[in-house]
Amino acid sequence: MEDTDSIGLKYNIRLFKATPMNTTLELVLVLLASAVGVVALARKLHLPPMLGYLLVGIVIGPHALGWIPESEGTSHLAEFGVVFLMFSIGLEFSLQRLMAMRRIVFGLGGAQVVLTVLAAVAIFMLIGAGWKTGIVLGGALAMSSTAIVIKLVAERMEMESAHGREIVGILLFQDLAVVPLLIILPALSQHPEELAQHLLWAALKAAVVLGVLLFFGQRVMRAWFHTIALRRSRELFMLNVLLITLGLAWLTNLAGLSLALGAFLAGMLISETEYRHQVEEDIKPFRDVLLGLFFVTIGMLLDLRVVADHFWLVLGLLAGPLLFKFVLIAALSRGLGGSPGTALRTGLGLAQAGEFGFVILSTVSGVSLVPEQWMQPILAAMLLSMLIAPLLIHYSNAVALRFARSEWMTRSLELHRIAAQSITVEKHVVICGYGRTGQNLARLLEQEGIGYVALDLDPERVADAAAAGDSVVYGDSARSETLVAAGLRRASALVISFHDTPASLKIIHHAQQIIPSLPVIVRTRDDADMDRLQQAGAAEVVPDTFESSLMLGTHALVLMGVPLKRVVRRIRDIRNKRYELLRGFFHGEGDEADGLDEAGQAHLHSVTLSVASRATGFTLGELALEALGVHVVAVRHGRVRIASPPLSMRLASGDVVVVLGKPEQVAAAEIRIQTG
Repeated sequence: MEDTDSIGLKYNIRLFKATPMNTTLELVLVLLASAVGVVALARKLHLPPMLGYLLVGIVIGPHALGWIPESEGTSHLAEFGVVFLMFSIGLEFSLQRLMAMRRIVFGLGGAQVVLTVLAAVAIFMLIGAGWKTGIVLGGALAMSSTAIVIKLVAERMEMESAHGREIVGILLFQDLAVVPLLIILPALSQHPEELAQHLLWAALKAAVVLGVLLFFGQRVMRAWFHTIALRRSRELFMLNVLLITLGLAWLTNLAGLSLALGAFLAGMLISETEYRHQVEEDIKPFRDVLLGLFFVTIGMLLDLRVVADHFWLVLGLLAGPLLFKFVLIAALSRGLGGSPGTALRTGLGLAQAGEFGFVILSTVSGVSLVPEQWMQPILAAMLLSMLIAPLLIHYSNAVALRFARSEWMTRSLELHRIAAQSITVEKHVVICGYGRTGQNLARLLEQEGIGYVALDLDPERVADAAAAGDSVVYGDSARSETLVAAGLRRASALVISFHDTPASLKIIHHAQQIIPSLPVIVRTRDDADMDRLQQAGAAEVVPDTFESSLMLGTHALVLMGVPLKRVVRRIRDIRNKRYELLRGFFHGEGDEADGLDEAGQAHLHSVTLSVASRATGFTLGELALEALGVHVVAVRHGRVRIASPPLSMRLASGDVVVVLGKPEQVAAAEIRIQTG
C-alpha cells in the first residue's frame, strides 16, 4: 500500500503535467492567456509576435505540457487565420504596383520560386522520394516570412533602398505564388492516372471562378460597399467586411478550391475600391488574433523529443535551405544588375522560411505527400530559420561591407555625392525626407534665398528632383556619416519632414552628438510624441493636426471680421506656448477611424460635481490632481467658464471640472474628485 507522501507526489506531478482541455471555454482561456503574455514579451523585446505564438504552441501543445490537444475544432479556427492572412495579401495586391515592379517581381521573384521548386524536385527524385514531394517541399521552402522581413526592413528605414525594393518584389511574387500552389497541391494526392484530369479540372474551376468574380465582382463590390457606407454605421461596415471575406471563401470552397483562394479574391476586389484602407483597419484585429492561433497550432505540431533524436538532421535541414536560398537569391540579384552589396543584403534578408511554408505543409498534412518521419525535422528547421531571421537582417550591412569589395566604394561615392552637393553652401537647412512636405519647405527656402540640402531614400524621386535642379541627394538621414556629409556642422537648422517618431529620435540623437547647439525641427502627426521629441533635443515639434486647426481658425476668424493683426498675434501666442491651448480634446467614436493612438493621446474630460462628490467644498490645490499627472484646464461655474483656474479656487456642487491627461490618469482623477 502506497503511503500518503507518494500519493501526494504523484498527484502534484499530474497537476503540473496538466490534462488536456475538456471544454471550449478552457481552451479559449489558455489560448488568450498565452497570447497576452507572448505578445507583451515580444513587444518588449522588439520581436514579431509570430515567433512567440510558435513557441507557445510548442510549449502548451500535445507533445510538451499537453494543455491543448490536437482537435478538429482547433484546426478549423486556425484555418480562419490563413483566410484572413490571404485576405490581407489580397488587399495589398495592386496591378499598378505590380507593373511598376514587374522586373523585380516576375524576373527576380519568379526565378527564385521556380528554381527553388525545380531544385527540390531534382533532389527528392534523386533520393527516391518522388517529384510530388519535391514540389510540396520546394514550394514550402521557397517562401520567406513577409511578416518578419517587412517589419524589420521598415524599422531600418530601408524599404526604398535597392535591396529593400528587391526584397519587397520577391516577397510579393512569393505571396502570389501561394495561390496556384494551393490549387495544385491538393490535386497531387490523386492516383497517377487521375492526376492530369484532376489538375485540369482544378485549373478550369479556378479560371471560371476567377473570371466571374473579377469580371462582375469589381462593379458589384464598389456599388455594394458604397450602399453600406451610406448607412454610416461602423458595426454594419465591419459585419459586411466579414460577410464578404467568409462568403467568397465559402464559394471557392464550394467549387472544390481552397478557402484561402476566396479570401485572396475578396481582398483583391476590395483593394480597387476607395474603402480599402478602412477595411484594412477593421479586419486587422480578426486577422491578428486568428493568425496568431494558426501559428500556435503550427507550433503544436513540433515534437521536441523527435527533434532531439534527429538533431543533426535538423541542423542539416536548417543550414542547407538557408545557404541554398541565400546563394540563389544573391546570384539572381547580381545577375539582374544588382551590386554585390545589394545582392548580399537581399539574400540574407530572404534566406529564412516563411509563414506560407507552414500554410502549404498544413494543406498537404493529411494526404501523405510528405513522409511523416520527415515532417518534424522540417518543421523544426523552418522554425529555427525564422527565429534567426532578425539576426541575419541585423548583420546584413556588416556582411556586405566585409565581403563586397565594391560596397566601401559605393558608400564612399554616396557620401561624396552628398558632400559635393553641400560643399558650396553654409548656413543652410538640412531636410530629412523629400516628400511633399519636404519639397514645399524647399520652395519656401528658395523664395527667401536660403540654401538647403535634402536627403531621401527613394532613388526615383531623387533622380527626378535632382534632374529638375533641386538640391536633393540619395542618403539615409538616420546615419551620422550621412548627416556630416550633408554639412550638418555648417548648417543653421535640421528639419525632419516625415512623421516617424523612432526614426526622428535616431536622427535627433546623431545631431546632438555632432553639433548639440543646432536647432532641430520635427514634424509629427499629433501631440502623442511631442514631449518625447522635445526631451530628446528637438527645438520645435510641429504636429500636423494642430497646424491644420490653426489654419482653419485663422481663415474663420478673418472671415468673421476679427482684425488680421489680432489673429496673427493669437496664432503666434499659441505657437510660443507650444500649442498648450490645443493639447487634448474630447474623444469620440470617429477618432479611431482617423487612425489616432487612443492610449497615447491626451484626453479632455468633464467631471460634474454633485453634493455627494468628495471634491465639493475643497480647493483645487487640496485635491492635488497634478500629482496624478492631470492638468485642470477649466472649471465651469454656472454659466461662467474659468480657463486655467487658480489652485485656490474652491469647488461647489454643480461645478464642472475639465481635466486633461491620458486615459488612465483621467480615470484616476475622476475617482479622486467623486469619491476621494
